[in-house]
Order: sequence, then structure tokens, then C-alpha cells
Amino acid sequence: MVENFDGDDLIMKFMGLDVGTTGVKAAVFDESGKNIGYGFESYEIIFGEGKQAEQDAEQVWRCAKKTMRDASSMAGEDIASICVSAQGDAVMPINKNRVALCPALLGMDYRTVVEANRCAEVLGDYDLFKKTGMRPHPLNSLTKMMWFQKNRRDLSGEIWKYATYSDFILLKLGADESVIDLSMASRVMALDLETKKWDRKILEKVNIPESYLSKPVQSGSVIGKLGASLADEIGVRSGALIVAGGHDQPCAALGAGIAQEGAALDSHGTAEALSTVFETKHTDENMYLGYYPCTYHVIPDQFFTFALNHTGGILLQWLRDNFCGDDAKVTGKNGIGSYAYMIDKSPDMPASVMVLPHFNGSGTPWCDLRSKGAILGLSMDTTRHDIVKAMLDSLTYEMKINLERLEQAKVKIETIRCVGGAARSPKWMQLKADIFGRAVETLEVREAACLGAAILAACAAGAFKTPAEALAMVRVKDRFVPDSSLKRQYERKYETYVKIYDSLKQLNGEL
Repeated sequence: MVENFDGDDLIMKFMGLDVGTTGVKAAVFDESGKNIGYGFESYEIIFGEGKQAEQDAEQVWRCAKKTMRDASSMAGEDIASICVSAQGDAVMPINKNRVALCPALLGMDYRTVVEANRCAEVLGDYDLFKKTGMRPHPLNSLTKMMWFQKNRRDLSGEIWKYATYSDFILLKLGADESVIDLSMASRVMALDLETKKWDRKILEKVNIPESYLSKPVQSGSVIGKLGASLADEIGVRSGALIVAGGHDQPCAALGAGIAQEGAALDSHGTAEALSTVFETKHTDENMYLGYYPCTYHVIPDQFFTFALNHTGGILLQWLRDNFCGDDAKVTGKNGIGSYAYMIDKSPDMPASVMVLPHFNGSGTPWCDLRSKGAILGLSMDTTRHDIVKAMLDSLTYEMKINLERLEQAKVKIETIRCVGGAARSPKWMQLKADIFGRAVETLEVREAACLGAAILAACAAGAFKTPAEALAMVRVKDRFVPDSSLKRQYERKYETYVKIYDSLKQLNGEL
């Protein structure tokens, strides 16, 4: 058990902190998985020319402290341990005082195309993937470190580490040293998956000193204790354990109970990710061609991958803000959520029109930044609600394509659990079951990344021996199974849908 937490009948409490792209959440759970405290704060993304996306990391830390204080004020200060789930790929240089020297470059910051091409040139595209599980792409953290080395030489005398949000927040909490969990380290594009250490040859070829990177450690490792000053500020008892967490996608997968092969998490936010786990490293050609990473899960000795739609909830937001003003007026008067209203008003049958949802380029398995969105099959009878349904259908078709591609890579998925905004809609969940041809489940706790981090915190505090044992904290709410009649109708539509990308590829390139 944990020092300073006495009493045989004391219920242990654990905090999961989820540092996302546009907001941070803190949630406190007890040993049963009940959410007993919660806080949320949003923050800005600073967009610039040339697909630049930055963020004030110190502001993110201030917001994180506020959410932890809000959550602990509801749950009480007797929190045994704190663990962090963090957005992937963002990088910032920090000094020895653990202060960010400039804004973080976010994963969505694609100014590092030149650096990504340089990695492919000097390291070999497929060779790099086989060693690190990551293929060269401007999304990846290593390319952003290279950009800082080249373009921010004014900071060279002050840089102590290049930190992701994972190691940055842990340092702010009071970690004894600068560490990065394996699930996040394996996304950097410089970690040898066999040795679990930074590959010196890779770093040397791109001129990144190894000393600038944090030490890789296993997710769930205890890396320090909360000091008195910060403990008082956030309302948590001094001495609470600080626990290495993980990249937000594998943390969410753990929080959804995705801990063995055959199950996947469909997570809906601004974008959509379908993530799954496997026990042996998958870095074959099928994974490479589909742009599927092979990284570490937060569970020891398990690997992790995900498929990605760049557009998820943001697609409905675009439609609502530009074309559904009347719906917004109705929902404003009646207190109904605008997205729920749009979905409920959409047809129950497969859409009469089709949408290619590549409004921000395509995700996996193509990762084609030149691809564009399209609406096909419009007629004078088409309504905005037909287009809503077409968007729901198309996003689900995209993930069906990924399910089939993953199966070709010997990653088979049978059951899918869903969290995020879509999970609030029974209609959307049934649609997924019908198109996927698989059972789709929702969970009692929607904040899966917070719960996943809290599970790691609970194991570190001694409440459970392993993450698998701690899955008792995860509970299914509803289960949706395919409707055989609708499934057949969607299968016929899907046969047409899979032709759209190739048919428009050349035209989109010209546009």
C-alpha cells in the first residue's frame, strides 16, 4: 500500500489527468471505477501559415492545475496516485528549471515536411519503420526536434530537453528525473522497439543529441512523489505517487478495457481513431503501406496501433456552422444538443448521397494530404439531413476500410467499444454495428483516457497487481448488434463507396 494512507477501511482514490489538444481533463476514481471528481479546462491552438499549429505549454500546465484542483475538491485530498495521459507528437524545448522555452509544436503542425523527407532520405523509409514502428511523417516528434535544431538556434544554450507533453507534465508534477513512458517514446520515431532504448545511429544521423531526450520507462512506473507546495495548490495530499502514464490513445484503450487481441476502441473527438493491441511486433509491409504505426501499449509487453480519420466530430461541426443555422435555432430554444438533433433528424436508411470525408486530407490507409472532401449524388430532393446521414455513413465506411486493411496485416478485430461524442448517440452506434458487421459497445465511463491513466495509477499504488486485474474498473453500458437487413443494404452501398477515393484522386491532385 501507499505511505501516508492509513486506515483499513479507507477507500483508495486515483487521479487520471488527460492532456488533450484543445483541453485538459482531470478525473478521480475509486477502486470500483466510480468517477468521484472531475475538472475540465480548455485552451487555444495558435494557428499560422503553412499548416503551423502551436500551443502555450505553460498555459496548458496552468489549466492542468486548475482541473486537478477542481477534481480533488469534489473527491477529497486523499488521492493515492496521479498518472498522466497526453496528446501525442507535440514537442517543446525546456530548460533545467522545467520551463518551456517557446510554444510547443503540435502533432498537427506540418511545417516539418522537409525534415520528414530528410529522415526518409538518410534513414530509409521502410528501414526506419521496421526498427521504430514509425514511418517518416511531419506528424512525428523527431521531425519537430530537427526543426528546432535548425530554426531556433537562439535557444541552443538554454535547451535541457526536448519534451512531449508526457514528460513535460510529469516534470511539472515533480518527477525525480526527466522520463518518458514507452508508449509515447515509441511514437518519437527514434526508439528501437527491440531494445526499448533510443537508437543512437538514428539520432546521430539527424543531429539530435541523445542527452536532449528523456529516459524511456515503462508506463505505470512510479517516478516521484507530490511535493507539499504543489499538493497544497491542487488540493491533493502531499506524498501522492507520480506515475508514468502514456500516449492518450493507448491510455483510452486501457480505460475501455482493450487489453487483449481481437478488441478495439473507436474514439471520437475532433478526429476519430480506431485502436487495437497485439502481443507480437507487427512491422510488415501491410502495416507500412497502410500507415499503421507499431508502438508500445501502456500494458507491459503489448504493442499498439491505430487507424485514423482526420475528420470526426469536426465534420458535423463544419456542416452545422455553415449550413444548419435553422437547426441551431431550434436546439437553442429547446435545450437540445445540436449534434443530437442533426443525427436524430437524419434518415434511418443508408444515405441517398455519399460524402468523401477528406476535408483535411485522408487518414489511414492512404494518408494523402492532397485528397479533398466531396459530396456526390446531389439532387433537388437532397436535404441537409440527407447530407448529415451521408457524413455518418462515410466516416463509418472509412473505418470499415481500415478494419479490412488491418485484417490483411493479421490484426483481426471482432468487438469494438466506442467512446467520445458519437457514443452518446444510439442511432450512430447502431449504424456502426450495421456497417462494421460487428458488435459495438459503449461504456459507463466515457472519459476513457482519464480512466486508463487512473488504472495505471491504481496499479502503482498497490490496489491491483496488474492492469488486467484492474479492468474490473471498466464497465460496459450498452451493446449494439448488427441488423441483418440493414447490414446487407450497407454492404451494397459500401461496394460503391470504396471506389470514390481512387476515382477522385487525380482530380483532387489537380485542384
